[in-house]
Amino acid sequence: MFFYFSKIFWFFIQPLNLAIFLLLAGLLAAMIGRRRLAVTGSVLALLILALSAWTSLGAMMLNPLEERFARPKLPEKVDGIVVLGGGFEGAINLVRGGYELNSSGDRMVEAAILARRFPTAKVIVSGGTGELFPDGEGDAATAPRLLTALGVTADRLILENRSRNTYENAVFTKELVTPKPGETWLLVTSAFHMPRAKALFDKAGFATVPWPVDYRTSGREGIGLFRDNPTDSLQTTSIAIREWAGLIAYWLSGRIDRPFPGG
Repeated sequence: MFFYFSKIFWFFIQPLNLAIFLLLAGLLAAMIGRRRLAVTGSVLALLILALSAWTSLGAMMLNPLEERFARPKLPEKVDGIVVLGGGFEGAINLVRGGYELNSSGDRMVEAAILARRFPTAKVIVSGGTGELFPDGEGDAATAPRLLTALGVTADRLILENRSRNTYENAVFTKELVTPKPGETWLLVTSAFHMPRAKALFDKAGFATVPWPVDYRTSGREGIGLFRDNPTDSLQTTSIAIREWAGLIAYWLSGRIDRPFPGG
């Protein structure tokens, strides 16, 4: 139920969709003669779009998440590498059979680099199809094609293909791997996603060393207009809102202990 609610909730609150719904509400209000409501809906929609696409609001919201876990010094011995899904274009790969990467593809590239650096470590790819209406291939199904092409042998791969969200990533990976005391496991995911991921793995009883990748901010953006192109700014704002909303929802549901987990 949590999975379905989160997907429906996000559909309505992501900035672009919310702006469209407000514009439609304003149009409907105008058609029935509610001029004040029409103006309010239209102004709110334009404000959401302007702040999301033309300002550095998204970067300023995202940066605290990315800074929460600094990348540590690599340990001398690593028993396993857990890389979370979200880096592939699932719908395209299902049809074309390749390994097309999206903007979070750094996760998979970094996993391959770490696997070469620690040749005895197991590599766990955790990620099924996380869409409300699945129409693509899960990352755990795609990853072997890319990772073996990059030199990671198939016998080192452990594939967790049931999870639909980060909570299930943690729970199902723990069940599959059953890490032993004293082992060192790296957790690879996007830097903005690391606070939620690390907290969930800790809650599941799976101790990991956070290894953030896929940074979206420099930390130097500051308050300003037109710091990036509108498409990227809108995407950054959407990611930031989704991640903060996810943290609050997981905290309120008791799945993590703090709304802003840290090291």
